[in-house]
Amino acid sequence: MIAVRSSLFNATFYAWTTFMLVICLPVLMLDRKVTVRCQTFWANGVLWLIHSIAGIKLEVRGREHLDRGCAIIASKHQSAWDTLIWHVIVDDPAVVMKSELLWLPFYGWYSLKAGMIPINRGGGASALKAMIRSAKRAVHQNQPIIIFPQGTRTAPGTREPYQPGVVALYRGLNLPVVPVALNSGLFWPRRSLTRKPGTIIVEFLPPIEPGLEREPFLNELESRIETATDALESEAHH
Repeated sequence: MIAVRSSLFNATFYAWTTFMLVICLPVLMLDRKVTVRCQTFWANGVLWLIHSIAGIKLEVRGREHLDRGCAIIASKHQSAWDTLIWHVIVDDPAVVMKSELLWLPFYGWYSLKAGMIPINRGGGASALKAMIRSAKRAVHQNQPIIIFPQGTRTAPGTREPYQPGVVALYRGLNLPVVPVALNSGLFWPRRSLTRKPGTIIVEFLPPIEPGLEREPFLNELESRIETATDALESEAHH
């Protein structure tokens, strides 16, 4: 049954995505916020499809930690689901993404128009400076900034090092960082077409205030995210 529901969801997901990519092309000539509304409508459609077909629900915890204005949201990254759903969870996000994705037809066009933040992961210090400039523009537009501090998807129960990009944002913008734990990889596994029924939990944790040095900040961020993620994975198994 899971295989059948997964196949049906995958087919409808790609059909829905293709439809939205084509039908929304004219909005690229309009105000940026119109593109953002189209992305939000698409993401809500994805959420409805995955709930209705694959039996995957969404639960968001800790929203009160976002009530203090603009912030950097540093999220665990386990699944492609994590890149699809932020328009549902927060309003008008600016997601830090690999610069090469902007070269993709349709996807790159919409990402640029919506105000996403590209980063050349092999560009060293100059790439981080460019990222900060784009992030400052996003802050000026009152967009919450989303970054995956490990820079890649990690399977549940595994660890990857936290990258310097999140430190550059933390120090360059002088904003609080809100850590985010999640368990999406249990239900939408990376590199797999299987979708397993259950509840994906996204948990916002208390913010880390500006002012910490590099190592204390990274250690605190990693400790909070990994500890809370382990707890969410354990909760899902019980």
